[in-house]
Amino acid sequence: MTQAYILTLSCPDRLGLVHAVSGFLMEHGGNIEEAAQYNDNATGLFFMRVQFACDQHDHATLKARLATFAEPHQMRWSLHTTAEPMKTVLMVSKEGHCLNDLLFRWKSGLLPVDIRAIISNHRDFYQLAASYNVPFHHIPVTAATKAQAEAKQFEIIEAEGAELVVLARYMQVLSDDLCRKLAGRAINIHHSFLPSFKGAKPYYQAHDRGVKLIGATAHYVTADLDEGPIIEQDVARADHTDTVEDLTARGRDTESQVLARAVKWHSEHRVLLNGHKTVVFR
Repeated sequence: MTQAYILTLSCPDRLGLVHAVSGFLMEHGGNIEEAAQYNDNATGLFFMRVQFACDQHDHATLKARLATFAEPHQMRWSLHTTAEPMKTVLMVSKEGHCLNDLLFRWKSGLLPVDIRAIISNHRDFYQLAASYNVPFHHIPVTAATKAQAEAKQFEIIEAEGAELVVLARYMQVLSDDLCRKLAGRAINIHHSFLPSFKGAKPYYQAHDRGVKLIGATAHYVTADLDEGPIIEQDVARADHTDTVEDLTARGRDTESQVLARAVKWHSEHRVLLNGHKTVVFR
């Protein structure tokens, strides 16, 4: 049976890497359906994403042979089948526009994810979760209970086998420990055009500065607040007549669209980490 795969890799740049990868895939019966590569001259690194079909080897055999092929090239690589959607856990507080948007896109077949659970520090969206038949976990968080709450959150994430955690306007700052545990698989949406207006109440900060553009940023979660590698951004116009409420209302659509694009690209293995930046093969 023909199986579709996605291979992503990065390594020190050198002559002939595209030829080497395509030659390896041809040797093992792989038919390339989509390919993209990028050479970062600043770091001397090479990045590549290849989608291919193969009917000669199973997943385990391909991974074993890829490991042998990759070693002399010092490649960091991953191989995924396209048949199974990415298991995902969503986290939210009291603003539900991003949550609602992701759930609708998922059920409409627009996102290749499998939403396994919703975690919230408030009860507001348990009925929304139930309408999509998604388990809802209410875990209150206070300064005194933060460690225990995060332990429970991580237990749920691991129990669901989540490859992706989405902070869909989850307004609690994650501990350094949880950030490390979720490194490379947690995406946050911040309601400003980072690096401007980090931290709390960015729309208030933007209004105070009289900006003419407001924005949203989807980025990977790190221990440095709102400084993780950026995946996607977008903006909306603002002017001197806008109130904070106007900016907040207008920004919701931008936040939802930016987060949805970031989730889609991550779940299609189009985002590769490049230090504190990303390479996104759209």
